[in-house]
Amino acid sequence: MVSYNLPDRTSTSATPPPFSPHVFAYLEAIASRTLPLPPEQLQELRAYTSTGQSYVMPEASSTASHSSNSDTLQSPSIDIKDLLSYMTSPQGNAAISLAAQDLSYPISNYFINSSHNTYLTGNQLYSESSTDAYKTVRTILHQEEGRLGAAFGANTGIDLCHFSQVLLRGCRCIEIDVWDGDTKALSDNEEKWEERKHRFQSHLHRSTSPRHSKESSDKDHSPANTSTTGQSLSLPTPWKSASTIARAEPRVLHGYTLTKEVSFRDVCMAVREAAFVHSDLPIIVSLEVHAGKDQQEIMVEIMKQIWKGFLVKPASGECETLPSPGELRKKILIKVKYAAPEKVTSRATTTKGRMQRKKSASSSSSDSDNQRSEDVKKNKKSSIIEPLSALGVYTRSYHFKDLSSPEASVPCHVFSLSEKKFQAVHESHGPTLFSHNRNYLMRAFPSGTRVTSSNLDPSVFWRKGVQIVALNWQKYDAGIMLNEGMFADSAGWVLKPKEYRGQRQGQKTGVSDESQADAIAHKTLSLSIEILAGQNLPLPIGDHKPFGFSPYVKCEVHVEKPEERTGAAIEGGGRSKDGEYKQKSKTSRGVNPDFGGETVTFSNVPGVVEEMSFVRFKVQDDEIGTDDLAAWACIRLDRLRAGFRFVPLLNAVGDASQGLLLVKIEKSLA
Repeated sequence: MVSYNLPDRTSTSATPPPFSPHVFAYLEAIASRTLPLPPEQLQELRAYTSTGQSYVMPEASSTASHSSNSDTLQSPSIDIKDLLSYMTSPQGNAAISLAAQDLSYPISNYFINSSHNTYLTGNQLYSESSTDAYKTVRTILHQEEGRLGAAFGANTGIDLCHFSQVLLRGCRCIEIDVWDGDTKALSDNEEKWEERKHRFQSHLHRSTSPRHSKESSDKDHSPANTSTTGQSLSLPTPWKSASTIARAEPRVLHGYTLTKEVSFRDVCMAVREAAFVHSDLPIIVSLEVHAGKDQQEIMVEIMKQIWKGFLVKPASGECETLPSPGELRKKILIKVKYAAPEKVTSRATTTKGRMQRKKSASSSSSDSDNQRSEDVKKNKKSSIIEPLSALGVYTRSYHFKDLSSPEASVPCHVFSLSEKKFQAVHESHGPTLFSHNRNYLMRAFPSGTRVTSSNLDPSVFWRKGVQIVALNWQKYDAGIMLNEGMFADSAGWVLKPKEYRGQRQGQKTGVSDESQADAIAHKTLSLSIEILAGQNLPLPIGDHKPFGFSPYVKCEVHVEKPEERTGAAIEGGGRSKDGEYKQKSKTSRGVNPDFGGETVTFSNVPGVVEEMSFVRFKVQDDEIGTDDLAAWACIRLDRLRAGFRFVPLLNAVGDASQGLLLVKIEKSLA
């Protein structure tokens, strides 16, 4: 039985079966030289079998040198045992393992694995909020170690098919929307709640019916049950502190929707438990604060209590430079709206203010309800109190005005832009936007109209230097697949290409007019992928009959669009969709198919930056109507190996599987 030694994203909880007949037949053909290995890969194999270590081709190698060594390289055959050992090692993986990251640059020089509305388990309108979205990583790790249920108790109810798994997959920036707690239940009764719920569900069903879907293969493959409209949703009841029943504590939910709530305290505890299981690199907690001032004080109290030892200490003076991820290990950075410290006028004024706050805190619940109602009518966020703002040491959130505002040169500022606002800034100040993001942090997030938790195309934003591209992890569409390609095997922080970086610590920062077109060389790509066979392909979610499975492989290349470099409007506005270049194989049969060595070719693809381009593999079921997604993989172009390789596949909801594709890859850039 063959034991696959593949990168970490491949499951190690079960031993895969031997090679399928089709895959083994191709491997035998390679061993017999019927299908000859490319010279570079043959050298790699020889080095592996002699030392058991990876072989790296010298950059100065040439076709002539390969020819001169042909007598040595072109042996009659290859020992099949050596080939099997090599192909089942990391060397046989189509994705090159991510190189060790230099963690000495300021944090603005990294792409950060980020989620949007982390607490939701499904759509943006009426899905449940859950602390499990934050702590799934710990439960799964304990499952793999044979300690199921030891993380948060035996009755956590955590299920991989129902939750986001964001921390398990290395997310390092999470979002928490915080609202006021209450001392009594809301006035809506169950009948009214169910009526509102079904009205939302009916509207959502109409707006997301198949006739409105452009790409069936990228439809909702949420870890949550795909039939969320059938969930039994009960009235959310305000949460009260376990330590003092008389005091309400803040809640976490998606405001002005029917999403269920969880307590802020529980979320903080879940974050503490899971924050540094995957990695000891820092996490950023992005707070969207809708709570009043009294509740903000409780937020500060809870965070200081639960995250004691993990919070960044306030700077003694003004922040002059950003620290590096290596300096912030096991630290939680709070991203919150900045509130300038109030000037102390007199002791009497301070005392008066304190007395007013106490009076407000002890006012009747009726007055509180009236005030909250007024806040909702105004539809305005509450102002941030200074103690809460002070927790945002290196990640101060400022309202975006423009890139020439005074805030744009504050070293520790963070601008948060919706995808639509980002596109507008790109069109008006593209070069300045790119230059700004070399030295300063920026966050981009999906439009509020994405009620089904669909995603933007993160690569468009990364290529403008945006560090924090928040995605809806509740849905496995093209956006999440590209995110996997960027952050696979990483600790959630990926160093930007050299040309995208700003200054090191101690060097002067600033904003220039150099665009992404000028900053880095763009090349022309020629890529061919020969698809040989598949093994143990996962079935589409809900399918259980392998004999009815008719798979084909769709290959897509995601590269920079010309409009991204010129500042013109980007087609699709950065929406998550198919790659700009795509081809597919013929249809085969079963979970162990033979694709016959069909080749898909992408010739002379212009404007390519390897580190910012992606190749996506999708296995789909050829059916009448919708071709359901069965499995996928996404590899960053600079990490795509040439030669005969295996492509490990994730299933439709992003879980590691035993599925593999055997392919031959040829890649050149000029």
